[in-house]
Parts: sequence; C-alpha cells; structure tokens
Amino acid sequence: MQIKGKTALVPGAVKGIGKEIGLALARAGANLILPRYDWEEDFRRMEEDFAATGADHMILTADLRSIPDIERLTAEIGKKYGRLDILINNIERGGWPAVHGEYTEDQWDLEIETTLKAKRWIFASVFPLLKKAEEAVVINISSIAALVGRSGPAALVFNDGYAAANRGISSLTETWARMGAPGIRVNELMLGIFDGRHGKGTRGWREALTEEEKKSLTDHILLGRTGRPEDIVNAILFLIRDAPYMTGSVIRLDGGFVLGGQKVPPMPEGIL
Repeated sequence: MQIKGKTALVPGAVKGIGKEIGLALARAGANLILPRYDWEEDFRRMEEDFAATGADHMILTADLRSIPDIERLTAEIGKKYGRLDILINNIERGGWPAVHGEYTEDQWDLEIETTLKAKRWIFASVFPLLKKAEEAVVINISSIAALVGRSGPAALVFNDGYAAANRGISSLTETWARMGAPGIRVNELMLGIFDGRHGKGTRGWREALTEEEKKSLTDHILLGRTGRPEDIVNAILFLIRDAPYMTGSVIRLDGGFVLGGQKVPPMPEGIL
C-alpha cells in the first residue's frame, strides 16, 4: 500500500513511539487522526510538531477507555474522510513493578482497560470505515511481556497484568485478520525494550532502576542495546507498504531479548 493520500488513525501520538509513528506517516503523505487525553503538558509541542509537517491532520480529545468517546471519534473520522485506511492500534499503560510496585485493584483495571479493552473497541468501532477502503492495514502494537511475563530481568519492567493484557492482543490479532480478509490486513508488532518505552527516556529507567539493573536488561538482549524509535518506524512502514501477503502474523521486534537468556555452549567433542 502506498501511504500518500491514505487516512491513518494513530492513538498515543502525544509523545513517545506513537508520536514518532505519526510523524513518519505524516511525512509520507498520510492524513492523520490523532486522539489525545493524557500528558496535557505535551499537547502544545504535539500540535506544533504535526503542524510543521504540513500534513492534513485532526487532533481530538478522547478517553479511549470510554466506548462513547471512541464512537464519537469514529463519527468524526467518517464525517471528514468517509473511510479509514490505516489503524495503528497503539495505546497501553505499561505498569512497571519497579515504579508502581504491587497492583492495586484500580491499577489492574486501568491496565486492562488501556492496554487491551481500548484496542478491542477502537477496532470494533472503526471496522466499518476500514471496510470502505480499497485496502486497509491494521497494526496492533504489543509487548514481549506476553511471552516472558514477570520473570528474570523483565520482572523489573513488565507487570503480570500488562503481560496478561498483551497475551490477549495476539488472540485479537488472529480473530481480526479472519474478519478483515481479504481486504483488511491485520498484523501485530510485538516490541521489546525500547527507548521511550520501558527503556531510556522513561521515568522508570531514569528514577527506578539502578545501573546494575539496567545492565541486566541490556545484557539479556542479543544485540546488546535497547531499541530505538526508528527501528519501530521502519517496521511499521514495512508492514504497511511492503507486506501485501502478510496478515494474522506477529513480528517480534526485541533485539533478541526473548532468546537472550539462553546461550549456545561450545559443541562437545563427542565420544565416537
């Protein structure tokens, strides 16, 4: 799919990786719908940065845990554009054990509502608009927390509710790929430790982790570093533009974190 002239919904674009994805799509010529709710101190910078791209865009305030707010957002998209070509389903909470400690009931509910429930109702609400496009792409953003859970060095940054919510995302990806075929491709980008998302630039990385704990995380990554926003952007652009035969797939973009706990020992000489 060529991005120029297409309409894209990018939740979570106030800052971090959501903003980097949104800006990349803007530079590629997409029309953007950018819902926002939290991080009010970053709203002005968001407005300035997207305005500077010259791309057609619409910024709306919406609590994506609220079904009425999602439906209002969908109505605005339909009114202005009549269809939706791209959904980057990027919204999560990402509670850190090292920051938040043991879950309270409210924290657990907020995690599930933000990381899982919001993604489900966003897709359900915009699905009719996706079907109106000649071809459409949905990318669910998830985490390797779905695979590693609260274990090893990952236990510093991935809480069990976050892990459970992310495991649920893969089930949704498969179901939606079946629902959307053949005109709507639905894939999942499963992220590891990234700068701005559980890595450098986050409050948890700056304030909660010791240097030894940070090293335990990077040592667990086969490539020896945390991911960068451009790594995510490149994968997103690939899934949109260069993967027309891919749907229902999960791409793990983690620098080898999931594999990093097990080293390959030297080959034994054998006894024969």
